[in-house]
Amino acid sequence: MSFVQTVYLWLYLCFKWIEHMAQEIERKFLVVGDYKSLASSQIRITQGYLSSVAERTVRVRISEDQGSITIKGIGSNSGLTRYEWEREIPLQEAEELLLLCEEGMIDKTRFLVPEASGLTFEVDEFYGVNQGLVVAEIELPSEDHPFEKPAWLGKEVTGDVKYYNACLMTHPFEKW
Repeated sequence: MSFVQTVYLWLYLCFKWIEHMAQEIERKFLVVGDYKSLASSQIRITQGYLSSVAERTVRVRISEDQGSITIKGIGSNSGLTRYEWEREIPLQEAEELLLLCEEGMIDKTRFLVPEASGLTFEVDEFYGVNQGLVVAEIELPSEDHPFEKPAWLGKEVTGDVKYYNACLMTHPFEKW
């Protein structure tokens, strides 16, 4: 069996078990102020999509020298919750899978900004065709979990699909 056939078989099996995946609960905001001075770390990320359909996305990501593959299911009505399954993979495999991805890549730097209660904002500053877009996400333990909203957070865009990375590939920020 070829590497590509193995990957497709593996993805098929993952889709069959989607109900067993963990749930991701996050809120997403535009950024309107300084966050970089508060960041505890930053990392450059390149990612592509083997599938970017609304019902499921399959993302391949390289973060510095580590690869990962992630499958996300369709979101809840509120846009706060959706299924997510993620695994680290060797860098070489991630590089090979990126060659199979749909057209368009996401290039960004992620800044990790601690929140007062111990949670962390992930602030993504985009490059290329998405230059100028800066979005902050915070993962929550429940949909109604309280958190402190810093002054640099702008409009909430949770559930707005145009801010999903998979959508930014085909409908980039520079064309809005």
